[in-house]
Amino acid sequence: MTTRKIQGRMTRYAGCAALLATAGVISSARAADKPTIGVSVADQKSLFYVAAVDGMRDAAKQAGYELRITSASNNSSLQIKQVQDLLVQNVGALIFIAQDSTAAGAGVKAANKADVPVIAVDERPESGSGKLATYIATDSVAAARDLCTWMFGQIGNKGNIAILHGVLGATAELQRTQGCQEALKANPGIHVVAEQTANWDETEAYKATQNILTANPDLQGIFGESDAMALGAAKAAKAANRNGLAFIGIDGFPTMFPAIKSGLVQGSMAQNPYRMGQMAVEDAIKIMAGTGKDIPAVQYMPTTLLKKDSIDANKPEAFYGPAAKAM
Repeated sequence: MTTRKIQGRMTRYAGCAALLATAGVISSARAADKPTIGVSVADQKSLFYVAAVDGMRDAAKQAGYELRITSASNNSSLQIKQVQDLLVQNVGALIFIAQDSTAAGAGVKAANKADVPVIAVDERPESGSGKLATYIATDSVAAARDLCTWMFGQIGNKGNIAILHGVLGATAELQRTQGCQEALKANPGIHVVAEQTANWDETEAYKATQNILTANPDLQGIFGESDAMALGAAKAAKAANRNGLAFIGIDGFPTMFPAIKSGLVQGSMAQNPYRMGQMAVEDAIKIMAGTGKDIPAVQYMPTTLLKKDSIDANKPEAFYGPAAKAM
């Protein structure tokens, strides 16, 4: 966005903000000189999204900026409408955690049309679906490749595994599937005997795993593309008295720490959503101020392998922020 466009948007915002402040919507002290940052998230049930929004709130509070946060409850159509509503409210920037590629593409295009910069977190729109100011995420290909490679070593680099997929077509699902496939190519002794979609959900993963275990008596492990699915799979195996299987997930949820310590789950690749949320707000502020030219187009955050012999050296709040203790 050019300096002239930013100055014009700031001028338009100031007039609108004065009216909103009069109505008591936002404080006049902030409305006078700082644009509101719009935030659209897929939901506020997932621990990842909760932590990301916590990071956004803390960064905005520290910088003295107002956030307008909407949650779509995993409904793509609702999220598109919420993004349109935020744009009508003349937000200065949009932080976007999309439900899926459909919502991502439509939301980014709408923001581009309104000349509002978009900071995408976690979910990336498909190629040709609009322009982003920056994209902040985990390198899920590398995370899944490294995690699956580690699990294969735990089961002796041979045997049968199952894969539980997240929401099909979502950026994380595509990348985590690709990463594990890369690990499989490098480990010909590992065979995938079952794949089911559980949509990042623990209950769905539990039910899917019940079917997988019945159909595959000679199974050595399950890769859940999220921690929730790994937990669901592990609990199903425990209920069925299927011992000795390896279960892994990606997220590093606070709930995984006791699960790994107890041996229910063997490992998780921890993301850092709290820091991603902070970065999204920090970048939004720079972009609105016209000082964000050096922000990379893609910003991948590193991951940390959590396993039993190293779990005590890590703390949930290092990945999910101060509120992790209560999660």
